[in-house]
Amino acid sequence: MNVKEAQQEFVQLWGNFGSQWGINKTMAQVHALLLTSDDAMSTDDIMEALSISRGGANMNVRELMVWNLIYKVSKTGDRKEFFVAEKDIWEVAKRITRERKRREIEPLKLHLSRLKELDKKEKGAGDFIQMVENIERLVSRMDLMSDTVMKAEESAFFGAIIRLLK
Repeated sequence: MNVKEAQQEFVQLWGNFGSQWGINKTMAQVHALLLTSDDAMSTDDIMEALSISRGGANMNVRELMVWNLIYKVSKTGDRKEFFVAEKDIWEVAKRITRERKRREIEPLKLHLSRLKELDKKEKGAGDFIQMVENIERLVSRMDLMSDTVMKAEESAFFGAIIRLLK
């Protein structure tokens, strides 16, 4: 397999994994393409490489910028917008964790809190509240774990995991 074939396979793999993580497959493929590219790419370059529409390319590029996973760069003498991906995978993981927390964990915590606002005298209310509180504890622990991961340095984090596995 040559490098180009490996890159194409990685783009497909990253896209498939992205969709399993709740991220748009095309968005993950655009990210993978930019992640593996040595040069900044324009929207036209992305469209051609992935065989996607201009709208699809633009929408996914903008969303990746919101996630802070790619950046807009300029090329001297060219008026097109070009994009590059953050190449530090540890930083990418932290940014994805931060964004997923903002989009998923925080709204879930708020919603669970509101679910407990019910008539406590009603039959089954105590059991329901207990179940919601158990879920809140689990979500809070997951939230704390993600905060720990985001604050950790790569070497310290993996060192701690290796110590735990010994």
